[in-house]
Amino acid sequence: MDKQEKRKLRRERIKKLKIKKIKEKGKIVKEFKEFISRGSVMDLAVGIIIGASFTAIVNSMVKDIITPIIGILVGGIDFSSLTVTLPSIYSNPEVEPPVFAYGLFIQAVINFFIIAVCVFIIIKFMNALKKKLEAEKPAETKKDANIVLLEEIRDLLKKQNES
Repeated sequence: MDKQEKRKLRRERIKKLKIKKIKEKGKIVKEFKEFISRGSVMDLAVGIIIGASFTAIVNSMVKDIITPIIGILVGGIDFSSLTVTLPSIYSNPEVEPPVFAYGLFIQAVINFFIIAVCVFIIIKFMNALKKKLEAEKPAETKKDANIVLLEEIRDLLKKQNES
């Protein structure tokens, strides 16, 4: 084989690879469109958006309503300001010594428990509401087994007469 034939073969292989890659990309795009168009993905997206909004509401309730009440109950202690200054290993006075801010951790734990209780109460309320709505639905009456059997026989006889 001379150089021209080798180049031609190489170009053809490259062209085939490019076409194959384009087809693979088309399949991936098609699969992605199918994935996105499924209802469960859309439901998940809506859930995330509502969850982000709900987080802002719960955080505001904890920070602006519940935490001040707890502050009154525990004597106005602000846990977030509790710190311990650790000894510095540097001899330079311009370098600030490390601070162990354990109060922020305590405040985060308290916030977590408050949020968990709030979410629990909201979910409990939603479940009670759901049970109430399900109880209000009229119960479907079940047909007697004999009636179901007679209806099946009737339908079979109709099919036989039509043929």
